[in-house]
Amino acid sequence: MSKRLTCSLYLSFLTLPALAQTTVQPAAEAVPAAEAEPDAVPATVVVEGRRPGPGVWKVSKGDHVMWVFGLYSPLPQKMEWDSARVERLVAKSQEVLTRPGARVDVGFFRGLTLLPTAIGIDKNPDGATLRDVLPADVYARWQVLKGKYIGENDGIERRRPIFVADTLLSAGIGKNGLTQNTGVEEQIEKTAKHNKVKITSTTLSIDVDDPRGLMKEFKKSQVEDVACFTKTLERLEGDIDAMRVRANAWANGDIAEISRLDFAEREKACNDAIFNSPFAKRSQAFDHLPERVRANWVKMAKKSLADNTSTFALLSMKDLVGPTNFLADLQADGYTVESPK
Repeated sequence: MSKRLTCSLYLSFLTLPALAQTTVQPAAEAVPAAEAEPDAVPATVVVEGRRPGPGVWKVSKGDHVMWVFGLYSPLPQKMEWDSARVERLVAKSQEVLTRPGARVDVGFFRGLTLLPTAIGIDKNPDGATLRDVLPADVYARWQVLKGKYIGENDGIERRRPIFVADTLLSAGIGKNGLTQNTGVEEQIEKTAKHNKVKITSTTLSIDVDDPRGLMKEFKKSQVEDVACFTKTLERLEGDIDAMRVRANAWANGDIAEISRLDFAEREKACNDAIFNSPFAKRSQAFDHLPERVRANWVKMAKKSLADNTSTFALLSMKDLVGPTNFLADLQADGYTVESPK
């Protein structure tokens, strides 16, 4: 990884909480964990062994085609993905489009000057602890789940609720037979490199006029993330079981089941905590960011379809079967879209 990219990723903290909350998206109708016993065992058993994963979507115009593969996380820890078919499609393509996203990219040397400012961005302002910023009942519930999934960790008590919510969710995922480090995306890129297929990033670089000032403002400002934290506690264990259902559907290539699942955003409150906060409103860089990410991917997909006879593209599953279906934009513009059987 280049030094420039390292700094770019490090400075991507500005969108990290929201993106982290949309990576894993349990069903909205999941039973709140607060209504179940804390030690209740999830009913869904995750699959194991070699699994095919989902099929691919086909987008075409004339004799030009783009194969679109849906990524999902978390997946079963003991699952081995059978990538043979996808590897063949990648090998015969001229270009691979990576999964879309957003990144603050300020360059290596400028980034070095910003690193000291970024230290402590995940901490509550003025040295406050979770006990100070959370309602008493929410803090009591947090202590129960912390003991179950995280254990002794005094340092986490000084972190902002939105970051703690993500840490708790990740810990719960790991203890329930799932993993966020699926390796699927890496395997596809490895295949592309092996076959000398061009890899094109569809990440949207966003310009921030004063990144140093923005980081300083974030560190000192209150973010309305208690609602995000509270909802995470209430729904954690029910949500994890919903993830198991989705992970199984992805692993088994069950498109019918995948299509029935609710891929709406897991927590609007978590996204609002970031995008509606004073520090984000201070910069136009964050205005309509999800819509801009989508538009950028669609634009690049159209270019790739025009330039190549065969393209292979990656999208999150939620952007293939959910209300934000990116392929709907291509279909509306006259492209033929075929779902896997």
